[in-house]
Amino acid sequence: MELSVEISKYPLADDYIPAIKNFIERLQKTNGLSVVGNTMSTQVFGDYDLVMDTLKNEMRYSYEKFGKAIFVCKFIGVNLDPALNPHNTDTN
Repeated sequence: MELSVEISKYPLADDYIPAIKNFIERLQKTNGLSVVGNTMSTQVFGDYDLVMDTLKNEMRYSYEKFGKAIFVCKFIGVNLDPALNPHNTDTN
């Protein structure tokens, strides 16, 4: 089963950028995941178990390394990675 997750991290610290960047960079290093970022959130696509296990581990690591943070997530049980053109928006 494939999974798409939109996740936003809100560190509860004045110096919040390193915590966000570290979280995203660690996700990007995970083989088998597609990670797409923008200014509002990060989207993660891949196998359900891989996505969920990775998020579990990386959120824990983030809490342990950077302290308090809020994670806001939306999940859908399909791979909507834009690189796969899930909505068939190709006009060619």
